[in-house]
Amino acid sequence: MTPLDHPAGPVILGVNVFTVATFLAGIAAFMVLLAVYAATTARDPMTKRVKALNDRREQLKAGITASTKRRAKLVTKNETTDRIKALLSGLKVLQDSQVKAAQVKLMQAGIRSKEYAVAVIFGRLMLPLTWGVFGVYVVYGTEMFAGWTPWKAYALVAMNFVLSYKAPDIYLNNLVTKRSQAIQKGLPDALDLLVICAEAGLTVDAAFNRVARELGRAYPELGDEFTLTAIELGFLSERRQAFENLAQRVKLDAVKGVVTTMIQTEKYGTPLASALRVLSGEFRNERMMRAEEKAARLPAIMTIPLILFILPTLFVVILGPAACSISDAFNH
Repeated sequence: MTPLDHPAGPVILGVNVFTVATFLAGIAAFMVLLAVYAATTARDPMTKRVKALNDRREQLKAGITASTKRRAKLVTKNETTDRIKALLSGLKVLQDSQVKAAQVKLMQAGIRSKEYAVAVIFGRLMLPLTWGVFGVYVVYGTEMFAGWTPWKAYALVAMNFVLSYKAPDIYLNNLVTKRSQAIQKGLPDALDLLVICAEAGLTVDAAFNRVARELGRAYPELGDEFTLTAIELGFLSERRQAFENLAQRVKLDAVKGVVTTMIQTEKYGTPLASALRVLSGEFRNERMMRAEEKAARLPAIMTIPLILFILPTLFVVILGPAACSISDAFNH
């Protein structure tokens, strides 16, 4: 018998087991290498944040100290952004309201550069023209979906166009949601520290700066926003504008409540520590209620994994030896 007559390996459902095992081993090795690379090349997340805050500080200094002519020279232009803006303006699709809304979304997502607002609008225009047209070609120009009914094919194409148009907004909304949740976790602790700083006699901008330094490692997003607020409190002519900018950058009702409290204390001279202490207690109660709500949903969420994964394994472990013993008894 020649070596060619021997089977290549066990086959299950028409698939070579050795081939599948080799493929899975290759994937596992690649993931290990990727994990080692990610661990060895990790960057300090605070470096980029500090650079962005320093840029914002320089912008505020330039806006206050520079004259109108000199301020125009300080503005750096991006050629790519200018070309995209000229293209969108020529197509009559660039509106000031859309640009402002995109800029607000970018700020809420933690992206400080306002030039990316034009890129978001450009993505809404180009993704349907590229990915949507590609979907039309795949559905109607190839045999991949030849067995589908016309209504199913049309629904797939329409869904592809809609998702292509909404993809930039979906991505930004996801970033905004994650950032808002991260800020919401550390807000009660930040208010407690603000109360301590206010009772110690620190000014508002010094208190924000102190809280940002203390909580920057545990809650980097919150520390970033508080540091930027402290910078704006030191440079802007109206302190109210700094608080309103904080409420605009963070999409949270809790932050809006804190901003309203800060503005009222600045306007009427009411005690800041007592008002912040009340807000801190409310936020802690809300956080406890959210934790209790998640704990109450846990049994219902665990039911499906329990039925699909845990119970079959348990049955195999418990009944497997008994089934093998019964089978052996009947065979003998």
